[in-house]
Amino acid sequence: MEKKEIIKLIKDGENETNEYKESFDKETIETAGAFANTKGGIILIGVSDKGKVKGVQIGKESLKDWANQISQSTDPRVIPEIETVEIDGKNIAVIQIKEFPIKPVSVKGRCFRRVKNSNRVMTPQEIAQMHMIATGTTWDSYLVDDKTIKDIDPRKVEKYIALAQETGRKKAISSKPIELLTKMKFIRDGKPTWAAVLLFGKETPSPRLLSPIHCGRFKLDKTIILDDRMIDTDLISLVDETMDFLTKHINVRYDFDGKPRRKETWEYPLEALREAIINAIVHRDYPFPSNIQVEVYDDRIQILNPGKLLQGLTISDLYKREHESVLRNALIAQVFYDIGFIEKYGSGTTRMIELCRQHGLPDPEFEELSSGLMVVFRKDVYTEEYLRKKGLNERQVKAVMYVKERGRITNKEYQEICDIKKRQATDDLKELESTGTFERIGVTGKGTYYVLRGTKGALMG
Repeated sequence: MEKKEIIKLIKDGENETNEYKESFDKETIETAGAFANTKGGIILIGVSDKGKVKGVQIGKESLKDWANQISQSTDPRVIPEIETVEIDGKNIAVIQIKEFPIKPVSVKGRCFRRVKNSNRVMTPQEIAQMHMIATGTTWDSYLVDDKTIKDIDPRKVEKYIALAQETGRKKAISSKPIELLTKMKFIRDGKPTWAAVLLFGKETPSPRLLSPIHCGRFKLDKTIILDDRMIDTDLISLVDETMDFLTKHINVRYDFDGKPRRKETWEYPLEALREAIINAIVHRDYPFPSNIQVEVYDDRIQILNPGKLLQGLTISDLYKREHESVLRNALIAQVFYDIGFIEKYGSGTTRMIELCRQHGLPDPEFEELSSGLMVVFRKDVYTEEYLRKKGLNERQVKAVMYVKERGRITNKEYQEICDIKKRQATDDLKELESTGTFERIGVTGKGTYYVLRGTKGALMG
């Protein structure tokens, strides 16, 4: 590498692909294994973790010895590229590790992966997932030992064929149901895969492993349960039945604009909720002993998918318009794509964001928990956190909270609660109006007041 590239790496700081070490040690080898299991990376020997160049003594045999230690400690063997570079009159060693094609790579019996600027020991589940991805297989392609083709419902396959032909993504399908599934690798050697059973099975093999979605309607953070339902059916029907539960428990406003049919406006964009349900089904970690959970509260809907992000994806990636799509269940994803449930791989989360913005709601929140990946839809755009992000000052935030509670605010009330003069109150209120937060009712005089924009129309259940 060129000297200027090394200087830039030092300025960048430690991250997912960059590590500093003052000397070569066992952690250096663990980092090499972590880089090989992730995206590759560069280890700089002779640089402190604060980015200070300290240099390192490098003998004639040092580089060869370090390369041998890395190679002999890893399985499959990782062959590093090592060179020396002089920075500020001091020698540092540059160890380049490429992403290994066969994963995972172990370091003396343990597997590591790179998370931000640290190495994490991988769990047995993560090791299995990484191996499947590296070998081009997914869990849903494994055969179900205690099932036969007699457990497949031909009518469900025929329904899939009809839907796929309707979208135009599967044309001229003339095969019989079982023959088609065999051609598509959903059935091999006369045995169904997990994908075939989950999508087209006559019954679900086991509630612990399979498809149920547990839906609930709650008050006060689960202290009061208003409705509870376990939906257990084939994966295609699961989408519509879960949406039926959601529409039962969220509000809709009916607008009349002179046209023959009234316009329905739901408090959440239904397509965004549907996208989240589909994502959870397609990307779920099915062997994990937990169900997808859909929870409806007064102020939010949250969907928990018992399946963490696969290696190579981060929460920040989910907000990017174009991000890599890593499929945990490729066969299930293919069927959902064929019938139009998926428009484009890797676009689901950004589609949810766009739909919420068009609906005037905050962006959905994605959070990785120990139990899986959570997405939260909030119907209240007027939260203190959101308002501050929007650029409102503390007086304006206080006024919005006042209006949420009282329904309206006048200029005089604004002056009183914020302890300011009329001119400042007028300027603040004009800004709240121009940003689309407040709507002014009345023109001038004492009868003028402000309400939250869009709150004049009442929601009807």
